Order: sequence, then structure tokens, then C-alpha cells
Amino acid sequence: MERLSDQQLEALLNDTESDLTERKKSFRGDVSRKARQVVCAFSNDLPNHNSPGVLFIGAGDDGTPSGEPITDELLLALADMKTDGNILPLPVLSVEKRILKGSEMAIVTVMPSDMPPVKYEGRIWIRTGPRRSLANEQEERILNERRRYKNLPFDIYPIPSARITDISKSVFENEFLPAAFAADVLENNGRTYEERLATCKMIVSPENTTPTVLGLLAIGKSPQDFLPGAYIQFLRIDGTDLADPVVDEEDIGGSIVELLRRTEEKLKAHNRVAVDITSTPTHQIEMPYPPAAIQQILYNAVLHRTYESTNAPVRVYWFNDRIEINSPGGPYGNVTSENFGRPGITDYRNPNIGGVLKTFGFIQAFGRGIATARREMERNGNPAPEFETNQSAVVCTLRGKQ
Repeated sequence: MERLSDQQLEALLNDTESDLTERKKSFRGDVSRKARQVVCAFSNDLPNHNSPGVLFIGAGDDGTPSGEPITDELLLALADMKTDGNILPLPVLSVEKRILKGSEMAIVTVMPSDMPPVKYEGRIWIRTGPRRSLANEQEERILNERRRYKNLPFDIYPIPSARITDISKSVFENEFLPAAFAADVLENNGRTYEERLATCKMIVSPENTTPTVLGLLAIGKSPQDFLPGAYIQFLRIDGTDLADPVVDEEDIGGSIVELLRRTEEKLKAHNRVAVDITSTPTHQIEMPYPPAAIQQILYNAVLHRTYESTNAPVRVYWFNDRIEINSPGGPYGNVTSENFGRPGITDYRNPNIGGVLKTFGFIQAFGRGIATARREMERNGNPAPEFETNQSAVVCTLRGKQ
């Protein structure tokens, strides 16, 4: 992302009619909500500027500094707009403190999205001149049309052999839409079934109803017919080596929601609770592994894996002394083997799948799964998670209590 110069920022700050700028005196009260609307609108870039939009915190409507203290806490709160999951697909933005007109200001620079329309809490916000508003049906169609000409991630590539009948209309209308959009948006929706599918990136467009990878994984009737590696292989091995006896095994398929729920049920069945009634005055309940840690690593494996040009599943192998979760595809984008797992280092091979997992409640916020797993393992008395990365896979090992 190109860093704007002080001169460029001051020019934007002074241009009160620009649809590329927004100014807020502070980040208090309902400004947090309005700022997310602004980020959503800049990401959608309806005027097609192909230029970043800038949100100034610490400036009045006329560009005059407000004197708001720009603290580290404020900068962290602003950066949280990128990963808290309320704006989907995840926006591309940077946050920094700058000195403009002799005063500190927080600068939020937002890049246009490659995957419009972008939603904040189920609503599509746009900029019309210096004001923001909700997109109407025609504006939404423009954003959908524009997406076809962008460099798309694989998770919204079309699958030419699939048909619209291969995705479940019932799941889409009764489960996905109520979770993805605000109730008033759905109530006033005059769009066709095909238009709604296209807005959610489940098909290419209302005219070309070919399902995308996302559509098949999210609401497909049998995604593995088209994406044969999109399943989870579970093994419970009675021993510490792959050559030891297998006491439970299952290839778990279905939509991404179904395969995660079924895998969680399988893991729960094997994560047997132990009750100690002798060593302490009160009963102590212990689990071999903290459920939240297993969940976070599992969700990460399904979210960050590669679905392109591979028949390899996510592998969950439960040994007597450890659990190994193998996700096909190595680190992606800004994440490397050297910086893997460090706080704040994130990138998304499948950003739209991430949006679906957030919609269905599997992910609360982005970029925090590994940190959560580490914390839960420590609380439960387990060693820290171990990660091994290479070009073809990321393997996480969760070890039992020692």
C-alpha cells in the first residue's frame, strides 16, 4: 500500500467535497460505528477512483485539527476495524499517526476492494459525493459487475461443471441470508434469487449462474463432487505412530458448516473428561485438550488451506500423546515460515470463506486463532502448540499433558 505524503494528506484534508475523505473529531461515542461505515464505503469505491480513501481522526468537518490525543489505544482500536469481522470481505487498510497542520491525527487509509460488494453488519455502504449511504439495487449490481474484472482469489472462481441446482436454495434462504444480512435489508429485498446469490458471491452473476468455489463450499449439496479434496480425514490411532492400530476413522464431507460441525462432534467424543475425586477435597474435572484450542486450529486449517489443484484433505490425526492437524498449502501472502504465528501477521488465501465462517458463527474475529489456542493450552496445563510449515502444508501439533 502506497504511503501518502503529508502534502497529499493535507490536500485531501482541505477538500471538503471529496468522496475520498472523511473527518472525525474523535473516535468516541457512535463514531466507531460510523467509521466502519466509512471503511466499508471506501472499500466499495462505487465512483471507481481506484484510489485509497482516507479517514482522519482528529479533524473537524472543515479540516481544522481538533486536538484529539492520538494514543496507542486509539490506534489499536482503529486497526481492529480490519479484523473484527464486522466488515466483510476483510478490508485492506493501514493506520498511522501523522502530524498535519501542526497537530497529531490518526490516518486510516483504505484501499478499494477487489471483491465488492463489501458489507458492514450486513449492509452495503457507498460514497455518493461527500456523503455515505446504503447502496440501492442498481448500485449493488454495478459493484457485482465490477468484481468480474478484478484479480479474484480462488475461493470465488467459477466451477464450470457445476450448475445452480448443485447449491441448496433452502440453506441459502433459511440459514445463510438471515445470518449475513440485517433483517430490514432482507425485508425490503426486491432482488431475484440469482441476484442475491451473486451479491453473496455464490454464483458468478445473475446472468451467468455458474456456482463459485465459495457457493459450493458454503451451500453446496455435495461440494466434494467438484472439489474432491474439500473434506476432513479423521483418524484415532491407539499409539504414537501412524503404523499403530486405528480405532476410529472417518472421511467427513458435506458443506463447510456440516464438515466442521461433524468433526467437532467427533473430537468431542474422543476428548473424554476425567474426574479426580481422590487427590483434592473437591472434584476436579480435567480434559486432555482444551476444546477451544482444538476448534481454533481446526477452523484455521479449513480457512487457510489451499483448495486449488489438490485432492488432499485436512488431516486430523489423534494419537495417544498428541493431535496433529495438517492443512494443505503452506503459508500465504505476508505470512512466511519465518514469521508464522506472530501477533499481527496475517493474510488470507480464502477471504470469502472467512466471511462465511464468520457469518455462521465459527469465527468471532480474525487473526486471533493461534493466540487463543496458545492461551487455552496453557490454561489447561498442556504444552504450547507446535507448528511446522513448508511449501505444501502447515502442520499443528497439540500435545497432551505431561
